[in-house]
Amino acid sequence: MDAPDTRHLTPVLVGPTAVGKTAVALALAALTPVTVISADARQVYRGLDIGTAKPDRALRDRVPHVGVDLVDPGERYSAGRFARDAAGWLAEIRAAGRLPLVVGGTGFYVRALADGLFREPPLEPGRRERLRGWTERLPAPDLARWAGRLDTRFQAGGRQRAARAVEVALLTGQALSWWQREARETGVMRPWYIHLTLPREALRSRIAARVDAMLAAGLVDEVRGVLARGVPPDAAGLDGVGYREVVAMVANRLPEAELREAIAAATRSYAKRQETWFRNQLRAPYAVRSAPDIWTLDATDTPERLAAMILDRWKTVHGAQLTAHDS
Repeated sequence: MDAPDTRHLTPVLVGPTAVGKTAVALALAALTPVTVISADARQVYRGLDIGTAKPDRALRDRVPHVGVDLVDPGERYSAGRFARDAAGWLAEIRAAGRLPLVVGGTGFYVRALADGLFREPPLEPGRRERLRGWTERLPAPDLARWAGRLDTRFQAGGRQRAARAVEVALLTGQALSWWQREARETGVMRPWYIHLTLPREALRSRIAARVDAMLAAGLVDEVRGVLARGVPPDAAGLDGVGYREVVAMVANRLPEAELREAIAAATRSYAKRQETWFRNQLRAPYAVRSAPDIWTLDATDTPERLAAMILDRWKTVHGAQLTAHDS
């Protein structure tokens, strides 16, 4: 018989981009003291605010957030580093008497928290540095093809993820997915997944509205400002959806008239990959033995009603002792 899982149960709000995760998290924060842990690989970058739909300062003053504005564009920030940082955040949030709520669409970040990190073997520094120089010179499509050849379970996700897959495979002789499956340690929390979904056309509509809002808010100027500070156009962070299309436009590789649809199409494709990941990987064979509770909710309802449903279920099913704010 397996030993009982004594890790703290933690609500994890997941779903594709533009599904409404932030709005639901804010509505939940109006009902009970919540601190949001952002599990978003793009919101970690300082200065990349508009294109990542990062909560603004006023909102973050009202509802505490951690996991945003951690590094400058170009700096590597891995799922492993996120998990190590988040372990400290979880302890601090609980010590303060607040509910930690993990929110995000980056599945690898969520999995690092819930399922644990793999025990990486020692990598020889000299070979690693030479390999890193080679991967940094490769065009992004070539790097992704190498990652796919070396790891048949590799899923697209930007230069950093592809470079990591290539590095681990070549330096250890085993694919990154093998290490993640066979050498995994226990995660730092026991997840209760709330998976927000939308009908396809409703999500397409929200994506279109988000792209329009980002462009109106100054996404192009944000990218120009980052580039003007000397950040390379292919730096980590700028290779994300929305940013790479603006970078292409600034470099005259994409006509300005095609920018909106290029971002919208890339975002739809990204959302589709996220949905596939959440449907399949939350129940992956390398998940914790005590299978996670996964609750799927239709996000066409209002954020306020969804938040009330989540809080009610949290109380009744999991016996959490939470006190709603005074109205």
